[in-house]
Amino acid sequence: MAVSQRSVTPGKNYRGAAAIFVVIAVVGVFYAKWYPYYLKTFVTASTHTLGPSFIIGANGHPPAVGWMAAWTFFLGYFKDIWIALIVGILVGAGLQTLLPASWLYRMMGRVGVKSRALAIAAAVPSMMCTCCSSPVVVSMKKQNLSTGATLGYWLANPVLNPATIIFMGFVLGWDWALLRIVMGFVLVIGVSWAGDGWMNKSTASGIAEVAHVDAPVDEAPTFKRFALTVGKLVVRLIPEYVIIVAVLGAVRLWLFPTMNPHLGHSLWLMLVFAVVGTLFVIPTAGEIPIVQTLLTYGLGLGSAGVLMMTLPAVSLPSMAMVSKQLARKDLLKVAVMVALAGLVTGLLAMWLL
Repeated sequence: MAVSQRSVTPGKNYRGAAAIFVVIAVVGVFYAKWYPYYLKTFVTASTHTLGPSFIIGANGHPPAVGWMAAWTFFLGYFKDIWIALIVGILVGAGLQTLLPASWLYRMMGRVGVKSRALAIAAAVPSMMCTCCSSPVVVSMKKQNLSTGATLGYWLANPVLNPATIIFMGFVLGWDWALLRIVMGFVLVIGVSWAGDGWMNKSTASGIAEVAHVDAPVDEAPTFKRFALTVGKLVVRLIPEYVIIVAVLGAVRLWLFPTMNPHLGHSLWLMLVFAVVGTLFVIPTAGEIPIVQTLLTYGLGLGSAGVLMMTLPAVSLPSMAMVSKQLARKDLLKVAVMVALAGLVTGLLAMWLL
């Protein structure tokens, strides 16, 4: 069905609002990602480590299940992501209120290669983790952008993060980094292409979408609309996000058992980690110290490859955050594709690395 009958030509006010959006996005990403990662690159190149994994623990295994495990995990995780999460919320709110909806739709609203390519290209320099990019994903769907473009942006942020790939090269080796690049592109392009096929069937609200609809009407940009949208994103996304992250942290001993060579080289562990890696939540580049630590305690290359691909791609908290805008059955399909990509990556790691 058509979203609207016509679009309004943006005037000087919209151009000014768009300039504010660019400033928010560039300054925010620079402060949260580009500058810290620039400094971290030199440290990682000399030390070949990103430090201990707060998920696994210094002793090679997570703490006992309980409230303390939940608190320590959430605290360590939140310290790593809070700035990026704020940036994601601000960018998401700006996407809804500071940019012309009709222009966004022309760029990434229609089914096709152009929309998907532009979304993936926009994701690579933003370098968000899957949860921090979720407010932007929510806003993309609210602005009626294509499902393929939305999913491409969502997965490309963590999977094709250039800083993570560079860190991986210094810590795990450049063969690992190359494998991540190849399988990352396969996963992102595959999911985004499939997403456009799902778009023609249904959305989370049950309203049928078609490949070509009228561009939405532009609303005048105001600071009040921007502030209200920020508040709505916080209220809608943060409470359930905090709860799910804490629960995952509390039970991580069950998800990441104490490692030894006998367990680490079991083929069935690859299947387990395909599911665990898809559901678990980590900050940006968090998969690297996890894999590095577990390898020292006997994790096999196959399971390491599985975790390397599945841990950053999606998570249970991020899927919950976008579940009002993306159909849950489509999110299940995304999770299955991520798990399968992780298994293929694990097999390739066993044979090639």
